[in-house]
Formats: sequence, C-alpha cells, structure tokens
Amino acid sequence: MSGKTEGGATERGFSKFGFAFFLAALAVLLTLPARATPIDNQFQAWLQNDLWPEAKAKGISKKTFDAAFIGVKPNLKLPDLVMPGEKPATPQKQHQAEFGPPANYFAEKTIRAVTGGGRSRESANARVLGIIEKRYGVPGEIVLAIWGRETGFGAAKMPYDAFEVLGTKAFMSTKKDFFRTEVLAALEIVERGLAPVNAMKSSWAGALGQPQFMPTSFLKHAVDFDGDGRPDIWNSTPDVLASIANYLVHYGWVRGRGWGTEVIAPANVSCALEGPDQGKKISDWVAMGIRRANGKAFPASELKAEGFLLMPAGRSGPAFIVTPNFYVLKQYNTSDLYALFIGHAADRIAKGDATFAGTWGRVGDLHRSDIAALQQALEAKGYDVGSADGLPGFKTRRSIGVWQAKNGKTATCFPDANLVAQLK
Repeated sequence: MSGKTEGGATERGFSKFGFAFFLAALAVLLTLPARATPIDNQFQAWLQNDLWPEAKAKGISKKTFDAAFIGVKPNLKLPDLVMPGEKPATPQKQHQAEFGPPANYFAEKTIRAVTGGGRSRESANARVLGIIEKRYGVPGEIVLAIWGRETGFGAAKMPYDAFEVLGTKAFMSTKKDFFRTEVLAALEIVERGLAPVNAMKSSWAGALGQPQFMPTSFLKHAVDFDGDGRPDIWNSTPDVLASIANYLVHYGWVRGRGWGTEVIAPANVSCALEGPDQGKKISDWVAMGIRRANGKAFPASELKAEGFLLMPAGRSGPAFIVTPNFYVLKQYNTSDLYALFIGHAADRIAKGDATFAGTWGRVGDLHRSDIAALQQALEAKGYDVGSADGLPGFKTRRSIGVWQAKNGKTATCFPDANLVAQLK
C-alpha cells in the first residue's frame, strides 16, 4: 500500500483495521504451539514405537539412535509434508529449479559459475581425474560439472540436520516409505563409523556431502579413493570425484560415448517422438532430416548407434539427440533439464563457453497444480502421462503433442495456459 490508505480511509479507521489484524495474527500465533505440540508428541512416539524397532532389527544400537535424534523435532517448514489427519495435495509451487522455466535454469550466470569453476579445478585435479577416467570411463568434465552443479565444488553450505530432515519426511511427507529407507540408511552410516552424527548435515531433501548423495546412495556408491580407510564425501576431493564416477558407472555409463548433441529438428519430425523408449539409429534420425546444430556431420562411429530425441520445452526450445549416457545422468537427478545442464556444462568445460543454438521460449511458468489438472484430463482420455504429479516429463510432453495433432492443432508438446483451459 506504499504507506497510504486506500479509498481515503481515515487514520482512525486504519488504526481500527490494524488492531483487528493484530488480534487475528495473535490468534494464529497462539494456535501454532498448540498444533505443534501434539505433532511433536506424535513424532516422538513414532520414533520410539515405530522407527526404533526396525532400526534395532537392522543392527542399529540404541546409543546411535538416541544420539541421532536427541533434541530433534519435526521441521514443519520443509516442503511436501502432509499434516497428521490430512490428505496430500499437489502443491501450486515447484520447489526444485529443475522443473521450472528452462531459460532460468540455463541462465548464463549460473552455467558460467560451473564451467569456469570446472576449468579452474580441472588442472588442479588433473592426475586424480585422469586415474578416475581410466578406471571408470567417465570423462573428467562430466564429473566436474556434477560437482559444480550440486554444491558449487563443495562451497555450498548444508544448513540442515540430516536426521531432522529425514526423520520429518519419514514421519509426515508425501513419500514416507522412501524417506524411511533413507533415514535408516543414515543411521547405518553412523553405526558403521563412516561419519559422526554431528557431520550429518544435508540439504532440505536430506542429501549428503559434496556429491549430494542420499544415504542409500552413499552406502552403495561412495568410494575411498584417497586410501585413508573410509569414503569421505564431505572433505576428500578424490573421494568426492571418484564417488560421482562410480555412481554413474553403476547406472550404466557407456565408456567412449558422449551424452548427446544439439540438433535442428525440422517440422516433419514430430516432437511426440521423444523419449528413451522411442530410440532409433542415429542414421535413421539423419534420414528424417535431423542435423547437428553446429553444422558438422554426426561421427561415422555414431551413425549405427542408438539415439533418442529430446525436446525438454517441446517446440519452444532447443532439440537434441541424446545417447543412453544422457539417461544415466538423469539417474543423478530425475530431470531432463538437470541431465542437459550437466552435459552442456561438461562440453563447455572441455571446449569453451558456447551457448545453445536454439533459444528457450516463455514456458515453465504454470502452477504445478495446473499441470497436474492437465495431466489428469489427458489420463481420462487414455493418454500415458507417466504420473499426474504436475511435472511435465517426456511422457506428458509427447501426450500433449499427440492430442494436439489429433485435434487439428499444431503440436507444441508443452503445457500452456490455453491448453490447460481446453482440456479442463
């Protein structure tokens, strides 16, 4: 209100309104402890009567369990929580940048922080990266790009207590089973002496260390590469880098192939052809008219290999032909934009800061709840959207394209406000 009252309200009248607002706000504040206290009590009962028996059965000592949860209360500020007695609902806002507007995600300031930082660390860690690439087959620039994207090469602070985050989410999130497994894995990390309780700092999602591993990923993929007897993803750069490479190899990284390349997809190539289940020989994509955006021919060694069309913003953004390694990168974070960011940043670390040839249109600004409604409408018509979760993955994008084509519209393969209105 810029310090002014609206409609010529008197100062006296404004004061009356202000007092009423004060009383309402006070009432809300007074109810918060009353609401929080029963939840705190329920959480403590859940810890002792539900989580502890399973932890004990998995070999966790009472000493470790009590040390992990001493003073811990549920953090009600975390996203994607479901209060006891309430039903989950699709949130309006998306908390992960990976599912927001692509133009924001690929902002030059953001990507240059990763590429510039990657190049400066490439020489400093050349020996370790060389050994890692020889052993695992993962290029050093891929490892550096992930390291930079996840925690700014270790500079990002982890402000959360992992047991507070994981415990809260295991107790009352929309993915209780997932986080229950993770909190038990975190207890195992401490029980095995791999990290003390006070070192278990995490992101708001419970991810640990410089590679941002969930606890189960730490137990499966963390590597002791510096030979000190334990994998340390918090402080040891060799362990961090090797652990990232080991993770990618576990999910099928193909030695000797890149992640993909930007292409020009002519109008006759439907955007509904994208996805990891619609692969073709790269020579077949070429025969359909697809060309590399840099004007160079595909390498002869790639023509007989399988490639996949990727159009993360439909017709409102760049197109790509990606390899199976792209979908390995996606295992690190289940977002097409994330995997594309890593591949693109790795290319720039290795070859210099060249931007995409295509541009990102104005997409990605719908409420997540609006996209979920669109997905539900498509599901009702028999389309496979993957999940009506409000996130426009490749199954949603290509279902949109197929529906548009069947209804005489130009296929854009991306949700917008008009499409939401048409399908409601």
